Amino acid sequence: MAEQGSGGSRLPLALPPASQGCSSGGSGSSAGGSGNPPPPRNLQGLLQMAITAGSEVPDPPPEPMSEERRQWLQEAMSAAFRGQREEVEQMKNCLRVLSQPTPSSAGEAELAADQQEREGALELLADLCENMDNAAGLRWRAAQLIGTCSQNVAAIQEQVLGLGALRKLLRLLDRDTCDSVRVKALFAISCLVREQEAGLLQFLRLDGFSVLMRAMQQQVQKLKVKSAFLLQNLLVGHPEHKGTLCSMGMVQQLVALVRTEHSPFHEHVLGALCSLVTDFPQGVRECREPELGLEELLRHRCQLLQQHEEYQEELEFCEKLLQTCFSTPTDDSMDR
Repeated sequence: MAEQGSGGSRLPLALPPASQGCSSGGSGSSAGGSGNPPPPRNLQGLLQMAITAGSEVPDPPPEPMSEERRQWLQEAMSAAFRGQREEVEQMKNCLRVLSQPTPSSAGEAELAADQQEREGALELLADLCENMDNAAGLRWRAAQLIGTCSQNVAAIQEQVLGLGALRKLLRLLDRDTCDSVRVKALFAISCLVREQEAGLLQFLRLDGFSVLMRAMQQQVQKLKVKSAFLLQNLLVGHPEHKGTLCSMGMVQQLVALVRTEHSPFHEHVLGALCSLVTDFPQGVRECREPELGLEELLRHRCQLLQQHEEYQEELEFCEKLLQTCFSTPTDDSMDR
């Protein structure tokens, strides 16, 4: 906490002297000859003094804190947290810039200036999102702002993608240690790739499907569900990428996820698998591979789900997979 804040402010360098009547168990000397140790010169020294004092025999109740010492303590604590507050204010300012409508009667020069201001705001948000020295709260809020500003707004999506934000968001989703940051990064990614061809192409170049699969393999339920839902959505909207996913071993990895301990997450995994095999013979053939044992797994799962109304959608996906993959011809006529 004693480091310089990101805004350039520093902690006060010295603590004002204590009132002469304050007692201490230290062995140092002072001008008054009372045996008091010298006052700490920084916040670290103040914390050490508090730890040392807490481990000794309790002293008599101290005199009330002087106004000078109270003011120093307030300044020290304010300086310690000033950097985070300033970054939060920066993010709020960026949001205000991005939320302002472009004047309909603006001239060419005014439009260019507005465009430049918006690009600067988006670039700052991307930097805040990537900066791992920030508190997790700042990172997930930055990701949420990017997603909120980009959602269903093609012009902003293009600017965000042009600034390289998608690469940074994928890194947060894949590597951040805070679950909330990863969930919000996934939300922003979804806003940049769904119904956005340029975003999806970037997502493919950055190996986004592999990042999505790794997110589904984590222990965070919300992250797993949302990742599987995004995968299913992309398969439905962009069936031309099914071959890419099959070449990555997506069928085998999805089946492996279905074999894990049962949870509501399986509904979305089976939904993604259904989307992958629908009207796609290569996916069907891979599901039929004997070593997967998918047919037996699906029939067993159907039996388990029959009496549970809350799992009816999952049951329907199982039945659809059985019908698509194991009740149709197995020869090459599927390809024609």
